[in-house]
Amino acid sequence: MNRSDVIIVGAGPAGCMLAGELARAGRSVTVLEKHDAPSPLSRAFGVHARTLEVLDSRGLAEDLLTTGVHASGLKLWNGLALDLGVLPSAFPFLLVTPQSNVDELLESHARKSGARILRGVTVTSLVQHADGVVVRGHAADGVEQEWTASYAAGTDGVHSIVRTSIGLDFPGKEVLRSIILADVRLTDPPNGLINIGAGKDCFAFVAPFGDGWFRVIAWDRTDDADAAASVEETRLRDVVRRAVGTDYGWTDVRWSSRFSCDERQVRRYRVGRVFLAGDAAHVHSPAGGQGMNTGIQDAMNLGWKLAAVLGGADEQILDTYHDERHPVGELVLRSSGATIRMLLLRSLIAQKLRNVVSARVLRSERAVSTIAGMFSGVGISYARARGDHALVGTRAVRIPLNRGTFTEQLRTHGFVLIGEKDCTRADIAHRTDDGPAVLVRPDGYVAWAGRSESGEWQQVLQQWTGQPCSNVNECSRIRIDGPPASYA
Repeated sequence: MNRSDVIIVGAGPAGCMLAGELARAGRSVTVLEKHDAPSPLSRAFGVHARTLEVLDSRGLAEDLLTTGVHASGLKLWNGLALDLGVLPSAFPFLLVTPQSNVDELLESHARKSGARILRGVTVTSLVQHADGVVVRGHAADGVEQEWTASYAAGTDGVHSIVRTSIGLDFPGKEVLRSIILADVRLTDPPNGLINIGAGKDCFAFVAPFGDGWFRVIAWDRTDDADAAASVEETRLRDVVRRAVGTDYGWTDVRWSSRFSCDERQVRRYRVGRVFLAGDAAHVHSPAGGQGMNTGIQDAMNLGWKLAAVLGGADEQILDTYHDERHPVGELVLRSSGATIRMLLLRSLIAQKLRNVVSARVLRSERAVSTIAGMFSGVGISYARARGDHALVGTRAVRIPLNRGTFTEQLRTHGFVLIGEKDCTRADIAHRTDDGPAVLVRPDGYVAWAGRSESGEWQQVLQQWTGQPCSNVNECSRIRIDGPPASYA
């Protein structure tokens, strides 16, 4: 029972997303988690458009959308606003919902798909060999155990034991100490936007959960308390008032904590048979709310590739996980870092310059679309090889079809072939615009574009999956879902 295809250390959003992807592809997966039960506390609070697209492609978005507020934009300093309604997505907003809702959704999905999640397990070491990995640890009773697998993934956070075990450092630095998180009840709340304010020595984010409670993230330059220190409600309330100009009719606090903000990223997301994702691979400031979202998207990228290799594909495709996701992590560090530094400006001259430049930028529709696309993830594309069609590496979810949607297609299939408008094949969906035929990866990105009768898509499909295409109808949609593999 301790042998599986993949071992995942850490049952947070990234770990459970990865487990679900592998299990739905029929691969045996074991998740080891040190906590006995999911945490009722929620550090993250926002689910971006691209993450919602990912969840929708697995039939998971609909229920989650009912749990929070659909924030149509961000209200910034000096009365400026960033409109998320411009996003080219079915979800042109930020879903404000406690992370605990996302955790519950993804863990349930992983278990239903066939993943085995073991809680109360403290991993102590990981060793990899030429043909597999060995993970050792113990349960709460202290009994030592050993698990083996073909591959392992570390989704175990900032203090990752997996990252340490494979000898990777975590270069970067601490940016801010003692940032406060709190859930607060407000009787005179702001509008449905995410409100961001900054004073001379402080900043605050206020986001609505939709039930009278609001997530507050606040920082005060004069508060250098240890991360374990308690939060004084009166001081937190004062910081919010100084940052945004009001306390919004503050009445109660149900939960609060502190954390430090680091900017770090590993140099490699893959070392042999071991992979890192989520906070184990990258951490950054909370500005933009991209941490949990980036981890879930890491897992989506890695999951189908691991499943394909376990099914016979060339192992070299696993290198594309680092090649595609490491630059995304770098972008998130840069964008969130730039945002937090704009909030930290101290001099009045610098603040005025920030306000003038920001106002000018946000008057440009193109700039707003670019910024919103970057933070939401819908603007992210993957690099393509020389000679590839311009669509390769881009999201396919907005391509109009003659029947159904891409997300519906991806719920039951791996790669999906979509014909051009004049394609004569009746067994596949067609575009209703004048674009080319496309072969779409399981994560919703275009793998190939061109004329469907050329047969080029078959070669691309075989490169990714290792499966020969002797029958064109069978190869048009390679199913990846199936009964979970048994555990040895």
